[in-house]
Amino acid sequence: MQKSNIHIIINSVIAFAMTLFFSCKGKLDDVKKLNLSDNEPVGISDSINVKYTDSGRLAANLVSPKMYDYSNRSFSYSEFPDGMILYLYDKQNQQTTMISDYAIVYNDTDLIDLRGNVIAATPELDTLYADQLYYDQTKQWLFTNLPVTFRSKDYVTNGEGFDSDRDFTKAEVLGVTGQFAVTE
Repeated sequence: MQKSNIHIIINSVIAFAMTLFFSCKGKLDDVKKLNLSDNEPVGISDSINVKYTDSGRLAANLVSPKMYDYSNRSFSYSEFPDGMILYLYDKQNQQTTMISDYAIVYNDTDLIDLRGNVIAATPELDTLYADQLYYDQTKQWLFTNLPVTFRSKDYVTNGEGFDSDRDFTKAEVLGVTGQFAVTE
């Protein structure tokens, strides 16, 4: 009888433990989600200096004092609340520079949204000034539909938008509102 009661108690403890074990399955993921709001970044980085190479050649360099990583979102992105400097290098190692007060890099579309005091300058010192500028990393194309000032070696042109390749060899100011010749 004694042996039978011990056997029943052991089996009951095992059954109870198994019930607890299986009832907690999947709950750890739920607990982890409670600690991280969907609106919070999964990572915060300071003093970013990321270099991208293509076939052993430096192709781009992104520098920023702070980055928030929102890769936990369904449409993931990285936010640069204190601005960024983006250096783009062509095959001759010529540098195009883009500077902004704020930026977002959308991971799924390879689009960079530069905002606030945006300046983009080529090695030839053709320079674009805008409040907002998009850079399509895949097509290596710049565009905006907001007012811009574009300074080339011969002219300063104001307009309602801009469309160009990253080196400004195909630069077009859209909706020109004024153009002034540059005299030295």
